[in-house]
Amino acid sequence: MDFVELLKVILLGIVEGITEWLPVSSTGHMILVDEFIHLNVTEQFRELFLVVIQLGAILAVIVLYFPKLWPFCIRELSPQRRREINRLPGWQRPAVTFAERFCDREKWILWFKILAACIPTIIIALPFNDLIEEKFNNYIVVAIALIVYGVAFIFIERYNKTRRPTTRSLEKLSFKTALIIGVFQVLSVIPGTSRSGSTIIGGILAGTTRTVAAEFTFFLAIPVMFGASLLKLVKFGLHFTAAEAVYLTVGCLVAFIVSIIAIKFLIGYIKKHDFTAFGWYRIALGLLVLIYFVIKTAVA
Repeated sequence: MDFVELLKVILLGIVEGITEWLPVSSTGHMILVDEFIHLNVTEQFRELFLVVIQLGAILAVIVLYFPKLWPFCIRELSPQRRREINRLPGWQRPAVTFAERFCDREKWILWFKILAACIPTIIIALPFNDLIEEKFNNYIVVAIALIVYGVAFIFIERYNKTRRPTTRSLEKLSFKTALIIGVFQVLSVIPGTSRSGSTIIGGILAGTTRTVAAEFTFFLAIPVMFGASLLKLVKFGLHFTAAEAVYLTVGCLVAFIVSIIAIKFLIGYIKKHDFTAFGWYRIALGLLVLIYFVIKTAVA
C-alpha cells in the first residue's frame, strides 16, 4: 500500500464529504480533482470507490438526524387503552399493541414520504443510468449543468423573495410535495447537476423553507445513495485486495467526518442566507471546467 495513494484517498474523501451535501455538484469537483490527483488503481475499482465512499456521507446523515429518523420507540399503554385493545378481535391485538407501543407514527409517515420521493428515480432514471453515464459523463455536460443550475439558483432565490413558504416543518411536508421533490431528483442523473441542488430547488419551488428542503434532501439521499453503492458493489463483487479495502475504509471514514461538518455548516448557513452564493459559485466552477478542458484539448 502506497502512502501517497492514501493521501489521495483522504483528499477525495474530503471533496466527497463537502460537495455531496452542498448544492455545488460532487461530480464537477471530482472531475477537476481527478485531473490532478488520479488514484493508481484499476479503472473498475476507481469507479467503485467514487460511488461507495458515499456510504460514509450517508452515515453522517443517520448519525446527525437519528432522533428524527429512527421510527421505533418504547411507550407504555394506559390501562384504558389496554382494555380497548383487548376488546378487539384476537388476530388484531398483537399488531395494534406492537404499533402503539413500539412505533413512532410520525417517523413512519416521514419514511413513507421519503420512499414516495424515490419512485420517480426508480421508474425514470434507474433504467437509463448506465446509458447516461456513458453518453453524458463528460466535461461539457458537467460544465453546462453547473452553469445552468447556478443561474437557476440565482433566479429562483430572487423569485422566492416575493412569496412565503407554505411548508415550514417536515411534519407538514405533504406526499404531493415529496413526490415533486422526487421528480426534481431525477434531473440529478445528469452529471454536474448535483442531487442536493436539484432536490433543494424542487423543494423551494414546491413551497418548503430552505431548511425543510435541505433536510428532506439529506434524508432522501439515504435510500438513493445506499442503492447506488450496493449496485456498484454487486457489479464489482466483494473481491478486494488489502490495499483496496483500506482505501475504501479510509475514504468512507473521511467522507463521514467531513460530511458532518458540511451538513452542520449548510443548515447553519441557510438559516441566515439564501442559496445565491452557491449559484454564483456553480457558474464560476462551470466556466473554470470549460476553460481548463478547452485549453487542454487545444494544447493536446
